[in-house]
Amino acid sequence: MDAIADEDLLLGVLNSTPVIDGVATDSFADAARARAWLTEAGGAGTDAELRHLVEARGLLQAVVRGQRPADALAPVLADAARVPEVRDGQIAWTLSAPPERDLAVRIVLAWDALAKAGPGRLRPCANEECRLFLVDRTKAGTARWCSMATCGNRMKARRHYQRAAGH
Repeated sequence: MDAIADEDLLLGVLNSTPVIDGVATDSFADAARARAWLTEAGGAGTDAELRHLVEARGLLQAVVRGQRPADALAPVLADAARVPEVRDGQIAWTLSAPPERDLAVRIVLAWDALAKAGPGRLRPCANEECRLFLVDRTKAGTARWCSMATCGNRMKARRHYQRAAGH
């Protein structure tokens, strides 16, 4: 497993329910688009795979937001294992999971690796109207918004307006 690729996969899944023009959307609601996304992510693009990924997404979003404990992710990991093998004189670990749950397991493992490597760095955007997540890669660990150009700018402008208006 490539940690960077799996981190990108994790963010892609977590951020697949954005608010667009004030309306909550689901990037996986269109079955054809969802299957294409799954295939591009290394999956098979099956309905069962999509169902497991959407379930894992909901659980992970709740865990990252602090609405559910990490234990809620246990069902996603059922029957999954890392299997060692020797390649080129080194031990490599390969994920073994039912094919329809492989991507769901990978995003949970990516969440776990990120949580261990940078506790608290994966978080929801501080804009309460936004449903996106971010990985804070700043040295100080102070990033608050999914995008400074959109949410950060909006929030700063809103605070400025409120201060100027005397609220």
